[in-house]
Amino acid sequence: MPEGDTVYLVGKRFERALAGKTLLRGQFRVPQLATVDLAGRDVLGVGTVGKHLFTRFSGDLTLHSHLMMDGMWDVYAAGAKWRRPGHHARVVLTAADVQVIGFRVHDLKLVPTAKEHDLVAHLGPDLLDPQWTEEHAARAAAALAADPARELGLALLDQRVLAGVGNLYKCEICFLLGVTPWTPVSEVDAETTVALSRKLLLANAASGRFDQSTTGHLDRNRKNWVYDRTRQGCFRCGGPTLVRTQGHDVQRRPTWFCPKCQSGPAPAS
Repeated sequence: MPEGDTVYLVGKRFERALAGKTLLRGQFRVPQLATVDLAGRDVLGVGTVGKHLFTRFSGDLTLHSHLMMDGMWDVYAAGAKWRRPGHHARVVLTAADVQVIGFRVHDLKLVPTAKEHDLVAHLGPDLLDPQWTEEHAARAAAALAADPARELGLALLDQRVLAGVGNLYKCEICFLLGVTPWTPVSEVDAETTVALSRKLLLANAASGRFDQSTTGHLDRNRKNWVYDRTRQGCFRCGGPTLVRTQGHDVQRRPTWFCPKCQSGPAPAS
């Protein structure tokens, strides 16, 4: 599933393409919205909350969408050939000079703009919220610390605790804290963990790049400390990086860590 900063950048690209323009075509290719036509509506903007996107139209109307594992909003010049199969298109938004296509996007809902919050009220504070305050940080830290026996990696992925962290950041945050993802939440400082999570997502959102770096390097083999480094080893110490599964059922994720640089429990191979 995309990280929060990826969704944020997708939203910004979408907004640059369509905000302020009038739709000539607004077609849905899903049964529940197949009869809806957005033609004639102005696109007011696109916002994100965690991994949720909200496209706002004139007439007090908002389209909610979620990328899940395989969704994407692509931008094309008017009349350009799509890079993805047409049968994967779920939403087609066309203005005079541009098309924005939602391929395999999920959880599509049209709601009054004033009701957007109802769809994300269950989420924790959004780490990329432009209105972030100390109150947001305190709420996120309290939610993280609320279950002290919970595995840190699972808590970080819980969007009800804080919204935006995906599997890559989960692994990298735990590395930078010096603990394994199976370490109980009680073993880390909640405020420090929230601040670090926000710092990493903000840095990559500000960069405008879709290939996240947590080390500050852009080279493919130097971007991350442990995530997906089974072959290269730990970027800090050079020792072997191990990968184990964390979570169950739909929450199962491959999880990388360095047994030398990170202390705490970990499953046997």
